[in-house]
Amino acid sequence: MDMKNCDWNEVWREARARTCFPEHDRKFWDRRAPSFTRHAGKSDYIGQFMRIMNAKPHWSVLDIGSGAGTLAVPLAGSVRRITAMDPSDTMRSLLEERCSREGISNIRVVNGRWEDDWEEKGIGMHDVVIASRSMVVEDLRSAIVKLDAHARERVYISTLVGDGPHDRHILQAAGRKFWQGPDYICVYNLLYQMGIFANLTFTINEEDRRFGSMEEAFESVRWMIDQMTPDEEEMLKKFLREYLVLEDGRWRLPRPRVVRWAVLWWEKNGTVPGK
Repeated sequence: MDMKNCDWNEVWREARARTCFPEHDRKFWDRRAPSFTRHAGKSDYIGQFMRIMNAKPHWSVLDIGSGAGTLAVPLAGSVRRITAMDPSDTMRSLLEERCSREGISNIRVVNGRWEDDWEEKGIGMHDVVIASRSMVVEDLRSAIVKLDAHARERVYISTLVGDGPHDRHILQAAGRKFWQGPDYICVYNLLYQMGIFANLTFTINEEDRRFGSMEEAFESVRWMIDQMTPDEEEMLKKFLREYLVLEDGRWRLPRPRVVRWAVLWWEKNGTVPGK
C-alpha cells in the first residue's frame, strides 16, 4: 500500500462496509441507553479523557454524540457552557433528567445527527468540539471538516483501537464472525493528508470482569451481539459455563482484557482542512 497517496477516507469507508457490527439507528440507542449509561459510568475513560482535555473555564463546548452526558455532565463544572447533541430520544431524556437532578444549568440538549444541517439547528461556533467514541460516519473526511468548522480553539476525537470494547471471543462463542472495522490509524493518517498535525494519546482501561452469578456475566456481555437468536444465546451461555472461573465467591473471565481508545486533538490555526 502506498501510505502517502492512499485514500484513507476510502479505506475507512471500505472497512466500515466489512465490519460485523451493523449500523445502529436511533431505536437501537433508545433501547440501549440505560445499560450503556450504567456501563459508561463505571469506566475510567471519563477521568482519563478529562485529564487529556484539561478544560478551561472560558470554553464553550460542543459534544457530538453526547449520549446521556458521559462527558457533558462531568465537564459542566469546568467550562462555561456545553451543547450536547444526540439523535436518541432516550439518551437526551436521561441527560435532561441528570441535569435536573444535579442542578446543572449550563448544558443545552439538542436533537441532532451527523447528517443534519447544524446551522439550521442553531449549533453555531464553539471554542472546543468533541466527538467522543461517536465517529460512526460513512464519510470521515466530511465529518472532520464539519467538526473543524465549528471549533474556534480545539477539536478532540476519540475512536477505536483494534477491537475496541468488543471481545471477539464472546462473539465467536455465539457463532458470530468478527471483523473489527476501521480504527484510529485511518483517522490519524487522513488528518495528516488534510494538513492537520494531530496530537495522539490513548486512554487505557483494564476491565475487571468479575460477576456474582452466571446470569450477571451473561447480561454484562450480551450487548456485543445485536438481535441475538435463541440458538446464539444458548451457545454463549454454554461458553460462559465452561469458561468462567470461580474465585473468592465470584465468577471471572480468566483472560485479562485491556480496552484502549485513541484520543486525537488539534489546535485551530486558521487553515481550512483539505485545502
